[in-house]
Amino acid sequence: MEVAFDKLDTSDLFVDCIYKGGPVSNMSSEPFHKLIPGCENAGGFRKKLREDGSGKYAYIVLYTSMEELEWPDYLDEETGIFRYYGDNRQPGRALTDTKKKGNLILETTFALLNEGTHLEDIPPFLIFKKTGNGRDIQFLGLAAPGNPKISPDKDLVAFWRTIKEKRFQNYEAYFTILNTGSDPIPRKWIEALIFDHANSMQYAPAAWVKFVKEGRSGIEALKAPKIFKIPTRYEQLQSDAEGERCLELIRDHYKDFEQGFEACATSIVSKMDPNFVDFSLTRPWRDGGRDAIGYYTIKTGGKANFPLKIDCALEAKCYSKNNGVGVKPMSRLISRIRYRQFGIMVTTSYVDTQAYSEVVEDGHPILIVTATDIAGILRANAINSSNIDQWLKSLDQRDSRLFAYYSKIKELQENNPL
Repeated sequence: MEVAFDKLDTSDLFVDCIYKGGPVSNMSSEPFHKLIPGCENAGGFRKKLREDGSGKYAYIVLYTSMEELEWPDYLDEETGIFRYYGDNRQPGRALTDTKKKGNLILETTFALLNEGTHLEDIPPFLIFKKTGNGRDIQFLGLAAPGNPKISPDKDLVAFWRTIKEKRFQNYEAYFTILNTGSDPIPRKWIEALIFDHANSMQYAPAAWVKFVKEGRSGIEALKAPKIFKIPTRYEQLQSDAEGERCLELIRDHYKDFEQGFEACATSIVSKMDPNFVDFSLTRPWRDGGRDAIGYYTIKTGGKANFPLKIDCALEAKCYSKNNGVGVKPMSRLISRIRYRQFGIMVTTSYVDTQAYSEVVEDGHPILIVTATDIAGILRANAINSSNIDQWLKSLDQRDSRLFAYYSKIKELQENNPL
């Protein structure tokens, strides 16, 4: 569904609808100011105050491209959970001292949610993303802060990030796209939020009314079964210049001893999810199709009961971006997975279509980690092109197999002289 630019000022908001930008190449073609009364024309946070003098917000628009690898906003359509990063994205300012005050809005909003009082003061969040076609935008839905399955201490998290050796904090926030059914978000409600907030609930979607009455427990997510598509080579390799530089440095570091990447791969997986623990590297000349064996732990959060530990087998492939993981190495990993184990394939490249399809279509319990994932994991752990060499050398020092490997080579040479 699409709505033409000249129809925006009378249109309601329909989930997944595309709203067209104007024909000229300046800000007058921006669709937001026509589509949503009083909406700002720039920034990821676009806010509007009520006209009642309260100083409170009528609504907040969150606008994202979902293509910034450094700040990977993401909508999980199967759960309705939307992850959005705050607006302190460069060093030099305090966490909430931003031009658009986006992080302050997040802080205030989630405080109201977790206090459970005055929920009517939480503004509705309208989620939009760029389409990549001119100034066209797509409406993803009406969102409430938080989610019933996310604990209050995890729905808004401040974390540290390093850019050009300077540290700063930003927020990672979690929202839920509400199930508003087949009805649109009425323009009349948005207008009432601004000009007649006290009486606006009579026009509000039922899902929003339920949230305001019940809070976190009243959130009903818009869920859509995901139709899985095998990711393309490009999607598995996608990264920005810094990410590509880090990947190339990894490939170069292990070019003379590819088995050394196995220790690196286990570290990457553990940084991705700290519940991966106790990896043991196999001997490089007798790995049985598995480069490492480890565990995934599931804990209750308390001290009394033992965690559940699930065995996993990891295979690591330090390949160039022009050399994908094919059927043979993938089949080798699959054949070595034991009962009640799952496998992990980690590669600095990609998995080709046939190999990936066999994993998905046959339901093999394999987690695939490719170049794009590695770049994101390194960035999230403050590893960049200026310090990655130091990190890789520290991994080498802990890999006792390097010494065993060279001892084995020496032994073979002594027993089989030329």
